[in-house]
Amino acid sequence: MSRKIASPTARVHLDFLHPARNLWRLRLGSVRLSELERHVLGWDRGKDVIGDLIPRIYLNFLRGGPPEPLVPIFNHNQMDLRGLAALSSRIMSLLADVETLGRDGLELFGVSRICEKCGEDNRARTLYEKSIASVLPTQTDRVARRSLARLAKRDGDFELACELWQNALENSRHGYHAYEQLAIYYEHKARAPDRAARIVCQALAELQRANLKGNIAPGVYREIKARFDHRMQRLERKNRSPRLEMLPVQA
Repeated sequence: MSRKIASPTARVHLDFLHPARNLWRLRLGSVRLSELERHVLGWDRGKDVIGDLIPRIYLNFLRGGPPEPLVPIFNHNQMDLRGLAALSSRIMSLLADVETLGRDGLELFGVSRICEKCGEDNRARTLYEKSIASVLPTQTDRVARRSLARLAKRDGDFELACELWQNALENSRHGYHAYEQLAIYYEHKARAPDRAARIVCQALAELQRANLKGNIAPGVYREIKARFDHRMQRLERKNRSPRLEMLPVQA
């Protein structure tokens, strides 16, 4: 703070906040270090100084206050370093072998997301599949399936991607992303614009029902409807048939 000592240049910076969020926020809500120590590492700090008070205590000391209040700060910092060391070990172990060391599907899902962000698509795809096969909360399961469909599409595995998108329609009231992806597939890959148009019609009908029931925000409704309307106009030109002649997609 006084700039009398030159700041050291770090050789590397490790920030465990982002992997901790991917791995444990869905389960814990908070990823404060003390919460991670309690629920992930099984440690209890006991009585600990509140971190927000540390700057005030230190500045009081600099202004001539007694040194005794600094002792809990040293203990707090010592526990922080100990916790970060143990947490880094846990994270690195999970990244290396989550299939063996992972405690549940949520940790599998968390490592899947990290692998995808790092470009390890093959491993991410395998782990998404394993996380889906385990017990995941409903919303997390939908996100995992959507991510797996995205990777399958990227790999050219449209059979799996279409299966996942179709499953999203059957298990989610408003699977507009799945409707859109299926329409894109049938228009551009399967070269079946008539079927793509039927899917868009089905999506617009579902969207209209949600709007009438007040189950979708007006702004979101307008945005999604504009996308499907634009796609339908293009498909109508390809099919040379009006929208009213389109039939619902058969199961």
